[in-house]
Amino acid sequence: MSEKTAILAIDQGTTSSRAIVFSLTGEIVALAQREITQIYPKPGWVEHDPEEIWDSVCAVISEALGAAREDGWNVVAAGITNQRETSIVWERSSGLAIHNAIVWQDRRTANVCAALAADGHEEMISARTGLVLDPYFSASKVSWILDEVPGARGQAEAGELAFGTVESFLLFRLSGGAVHYSDATNASRTSLFDIHRGSWDEELLALFRVPAAVLPSVCPNAGKFALIAPDLPGAGLPITGMAGDQQAAAIGQACFAPGQMKCTFGTGAFLLANTGNKAVRSQHRLLTTIAWQLEGVRSFALEGSILSAGSTIQWLRDGLGLVSDAAESEAMAKGLEDNGGVYMVPAFAGLGAPWWDAEARGAIVGLTRGCGAAHITRAGLEAVAYQCHDLMRAMAADGVAPKLFKVDGGMSGNAWLMQFLADIVAVPVARPQITETTAFGVAVLAGIGAGHYSSLADVAELWREDAKFSPAMAEGLREDLLEGWREALERVRSNTN
Repeated sequence: MSEKTAILAIDQGTTSSRAIVFSLTGEIVALAQREITQIYPKPGWVEHDPEEIWDSVCAVISEALGAAREDGWNVVAAGITNQRETSIVWERSSGLAIHNAIVWQDRRTANVCAALAADGHEEMISARTGLVLDPYFSASKVSWILDEVPGARGQAEAGELAFGTVESFLLFRLSGGAVHYSDATNASRTSLFDIHRGSWDEELLALFRVPAAVLPSVCPNAGKFALIAPDLPGAGLPITGMAGDQQAAAIGQACFAPGQMKCTFGTGAFLLANTGNKAVRSQHRLLTTIAWQLEGVRSFALEGSILSAGSTIQWLRDGLGLVSDAAESEAMAKGLEDNGGVYMVPAFAGLGAPWWDAEARGAIVGLTRGCGAAHITRAGLEAVAYQCHDLMRAMAADGVAPKLFKVDGGMSGNAWLMQFLADIVAVPVARPQITETTAFGVAVLAGIGAGHYSSLADVAELWREDAKFSPAMAEGLREDLLEGWREALERVRSNTN
């Protein structure tokens, strides 16, 4: 094996597509990125153009591979990680989508989910899938597309259409239409998959009105899935790893033992705590999800989902013009003695765990004439930490209480926020040297699938700490701040929960 052996990670996220080439020791060899357009047809609706996703992925693969190979690296395999739950339906014959992708943040099917809950189906859905009944997940999105596109339901039942989350769509296209797979982590986010049996569930398919003929085959997270087709960037490269972005990040953060936890700050923020081979059923509206499936063995995680994290700062920048970039938000927050009693509840698309309130909407409370842009910006940052606290409290009530809060993603670079987070959750916060944990996690899976790592244990020692933030806030101040947050939260909650 060449000393310059490398693996390509294709990371298709909510706001951009990226390709990162890693050495086997986690060094970034090459990186390319393209932003993708956010489409908002109506309030609460979020879409992506599947062709823009495809074009951006091809572009970044070409750019990153070109740079790596020019530098003498031998790229031997590829992995795909993706924004989860985002749903695409396409023609099997052409590979073309019949409708825009409906993004995980989209709330258009809230009424469908509410009706299913009213009919008493939520307990069965939760017991089998580990998920709450919410428009966040794929099932109701798929059914909506089949209902809204003329003739689509008939085509689906005839086997002419395929459904998949983004990794499934990309694998289909990259393989030249040769394979239609979804990996176990992404399948577990659809509300159609029994995570205990490890298979699609006929009763759930009937309930959500999704024909079995559209479904992909479910594969483990590492294996020889396909070769990239001859006429595409990366032609001939084997695709040997796939995982949803949050599960990939947990691997990149070396959360391999029960009780280890990570939080990834991207568009949203997602806490995953490893629970080993036990699927812990949350009593506090957290999600039970497949962490990974390797060599026939499923590992599970308890997850809490915050719908707005980085997107809150993006809104402060693009929507209000209060900051020019994320670095400025840190300086503004640091420049204040306190929050001035200002709180933001960023429920732009409802509230995620543990509230799952699709009808809640955002608010800024506590404003006085003495408040300015810095107070609002700080409130946006603080809201991320408060939501993490709520998730940690729910996890502890479910019997999972991690001793270390591992962080990654864009906001983890904000030292002020990481210290505030440590103070609010009252647990040390650790940031790793390899911050591209999502991409690195799927590179690890691809390396296992291609035979360059023997197991996850092979890469555990690659995790190294970059910085640690220890709790330093007085308990009384912490409780006062959390009480202010709880009061702000109650103002935006709908009457449905």
